[in-house]
Amino acid sequence: MTRRVRLWIVSGVAMAVACIPIWGGTAAAGVDGTAVRLAMVNVPDDVVRPLLGDFAAQSGTRAEIVYTGNDPFAFAREGKADLVIAHYGHEGVEPFVTGGFGLWPHPVFANQIALLGPPGDPAHVRGLTDAAEALRRIAASRARFLVNDSDGNKYVEEMLWARAGAPAKGDWYVNRHSQGPQAARDAAKEGAYTLWGVPPFVRLKAQGPLELEPLVTADPIFQRIMVAIVVNAKRVSGTGQAGADAFQAFLLKPSTQARIAAFRYAGIDQQVWWPAGRHNNARE
Repeated sequence: MTRRVRLWIVSGVAMAVACIPIWGGTAAAGVDGTAVRLAMVNVPDDVVRPLLGDFAAQSGTRAEIVYTGNDPFAFAREGKADLVIAHYGHEGVEPFVTGGFGLWPHPVFANQIALLGPPGDPAHVRGLTDAAEALRRIAASRARFLVNDSDGNKYVEEMLWARAGAPAKGDWYVNRHSQGPQAARDAAKEGAYTLWGVPPFVRLKAQGPLELEPLVTADPIFQRIMVAIVVNAKRVSGTGQAGADAFQAFLLKPSTQARIAAFRYAGIDQQVWWPAGRHNNARE
């Protein structure tokens, strides 16, 4: 029979809905016995979607992504999803859980930003594992660094700047108050380095030429934990907690965590998705 799992993934980009049918058998599913629904910020869509077939094969349950966008929590409060996946620091997590709409968050994986730069890499930072050393080299070589002026990227930049010894911000340091895609375009146009999330960078580059590459990715400071939150069926009617529990447990399996670690974007050899199941209790 047909079963569905709905996932919600949240991020700071525009909302989109995607539904993938996956055929299964008789395992636990949603409240109607046919579906488990997943709502997410749109960032983890890249790494979660390839896992849906494995879940169906292992559980006999079909998983379906029903929402990707900035506010999966509003969607879940309406009983339209059984499991939410979002960054732990997303502003919607705390009120959703403390308000009783969701159960305890479980870290499942981390995505990341990267230090992007021109292919010629004038500061010679490619492959460094210490992003602060990369920023120090950019400053010392007077290569250009263009600020991505969004809160998250600025926060990381300020940590790197402090770790690098607070180099003087001269003409190498450029802040045009651009954010996200526009900051990446500005950096590419000016042959500058910048910080930005890898998934949105990959999507932007697929739209057309962009003279930037991810040059520094391996510093753990770039990683941002994401959590899975089972919607509380006692508080939100129309939801299927058993199916959500099953999908969350699937994400935390060592074999699934290994697949997350092995995920690569086309044309990028570096690891940019990181398993986080180990951050849960000793049994997970």
